[in-house]
Amino acid sequence: MLSTFYGADRLDSPAAWAAAFILGVLFGLALERAGFGSSRRLAAVFYLDDLAVIKVMFTALVTAMLALLLLTGSGLLPPEHLFYLPTVYGAHLLGGLILGTGFAMGGWCPGTAAVGAASGKLDALLFLAGGVLGCLLYNELYPWLAPLAAWGEAGVDFLSPHLGLSQGAAAFYVTLLAVLVFWGCEILERRRGVGGALLSGRFLPTFSLALLLTAAVAYLVAPLDLAQVSAAGPSREAALLAQIEAGTDHIEPEELADRLLAREAGLVVADVRTEAEYRAFHLRGAIHAPLPRVHEVLAPYKNRGLIVLYSGGMTHAAQARDSLARQGFRNVYLLSEGLTGFRERVLKPASLREETPTPEKAARIRAWRAFFLAAPAAVAGPEPAEMPAPLPGLIETDWLARNLGQPWIKIIDLRSQPEYNTGHIPGAVYLSYDSLRGVVGGVSSMLLPAELLAAHFSLIGVTPRDLVVLIPGEKMHDATLVGMAAERLGHRRYAILQGGMAKWLKEKRPLTTALPAAAPSSYYPVQPGADDFTVDARAVLEASQQGRPLILDVRPAEYFRGEKSEEARAGHIPGARNRPFSEDVVAGPEGVFFKPAAELAAAYARLLPDKQSPVIVHCRTGHQASQTFFVLKRLLGYRQVKYYDAGWSEWASRPELPVAPGK
Repeated sequence: MLSTFYGADRLDSPAAWAAAFILGVLFGLALERAGFGSSRRLAAVFYLDDLAVIKVMFTALVTAMLALLLLTGSGLLPPEHLFYLPTVYGAHLLGGLILGTGFAMGGWCPGTAAVGAASGKLDALLFLAGGVLGCLLYNELYPWLAPLAAWGEAGVDFLSPHLGLSQGAAAFYVTLLAVLVFWGCEILERRRGVGGALLSGRFLPTFSLALLLTAAVAYLVAPLDLAQVSAAGPSREAALLAQIEAGTDHIEPEELADRLLAREAGLVVADVRTEAEYRAFHLRGAIHAPLPRVHEVLAPYKNRGLIVLYSGGMTHAAQARDSLARQGFRNVYLLSEGLTGFRERVLKPASLREETPTPEKAARIRAWRAFFLAAPAAVAGPEPAEMPAPLPGLIETDWLARNLGQPWIKIIDLRSQPEYNTGHIPGAVYLSYDSLRGVVGGVSSMLLPAELLAAHFSLIGVTPRDLVVLIPGEKMHDATLVGMAAERLGHRRYAILQGGMAKWLKEKRPLTTALPAAAPSSYYPVQPGADDFTVDARAVLEASQQGRPLILDVRPAEYFRGEKSEEARAGHIPGARNRPFSEDVVAGPEGVFFKPAAELAAAYARLLPDKQSPVIVHCRTGHQASQTFFVLKRLLGYRQVKYYDAGWSEWASRPELPVAPGK
């Protein structure tokens, strides 16, 4: 099975950049060899003196079209791994006229101008510079040009349904047209005495026959047009139906309720019913995306985060989901049993249920009902127009100062108790990060299980819907360790104050010595399966033996090399690489700061080639490694980051586990 960088979500990877560069060089060489480095030859097409432009363009079009149809039709390349450019009729027609006029006047288009500039053509360089300036001007004028840019927008619109043909049939006719154009160009060039040499040899007949035979094969294996595919049967939508059969196209009401209650970042819930039905009642946080406008409303969220559709039942939501899937949406799910099932399984009081729920389930039901049935102000209070995004992440002192006193913000001060007592941010509660650790499985300083962490959060009044703001003192990893506790609970609404308390004090922001009124809460629900990132020694040993994932030891270099040790043995895990956690931050009298994201990204790109690279981070007890986890996962967007909580403390104490000496 093949894939694309787009389908694998690796467009921003070094491999994608390298592939784009190599293809660009090869494309430029091909254009140069075809004579496209000369404006005279390019402009000659308008005088019918040289028709190479037409022949090359049709060759490129037919080659790409047939290759994609053969790959997708044979099942080697999933259609959803392709990006389909939307059609904007007005903008495309106007842009084509502008580009064509410029081509006719100057003899260059942007691509050929780049080739000409590389060949030292001054007019090509000037044309290319004009194109760049035009792009900059368009960017500056976009607020006024936006209606024109969207003029005639039709989404992903294919030619074949307009012709009443399947994709394969349309491709065959386009190929036939290309063959006729090739022959016509040769005949015309011969009559004008400027070419037509291919008419005398075997190449043109052989090439034409090969194209038509390839188009015939594509006709047999290609899928039907996307507009007709709903009636084509299971063979035409194998991937979509397989997803439906596996049950990976929907989300259960209880899970959606928990995620909404936790204010999960990136979650978009869309109600596809009529406006009257939506106004009468809708799930808290849901946006209105009626069926006729569902593509338009959800376009900004395409393949970003998670989209969940619901209607009264499932029929309309399923139809919308299938339509979106055919438009390239790979992040759309259905609410199982629709709004009817949600009312029955989430909002129905515990006392009215046929089976008596457990105390834990009853508490979850009460939390659900309080959130979804209460007035908005009673649930979370007003939220400002600006929210720190994305979460989890970093916030600045300006933002926190503007939002002090909001009932949905819980501030946690992680300095020492004496420092907290002598002055803290208004509303902040004190928490010792060490209280979130203990002996687990005989290993000390382990992050506590989720149930105990939930109890800690409950004692300081945190609920799943709160934004938790963590205030570090001199050590950023104190805050990230509490962030790991939030991650284990599935609590994604947390942020760390960039600069910490030192920056707040330096800016003379508000302080108080009064203790806040932090009424205990009941922290429910703990997200099931939220901790999918913690690994044990067995997983780390397998990684060490197989060489993948990368094991990243973030202890200071002298401990990695075995020159210092506070554990049973010195050294490091065989195969591990070292990047001390301290290299990610800058600490001083001004405060403690993460280094700029670009600098961090460049440093970690030397260790991890792309954002999909799997990695296990560890230190001695998980404290320092929590900071590296936060940097990789939350600041840089690495997707497969694991956390060896027990770390070197456990590894060094188990003689059966191998140790590499220092280097």
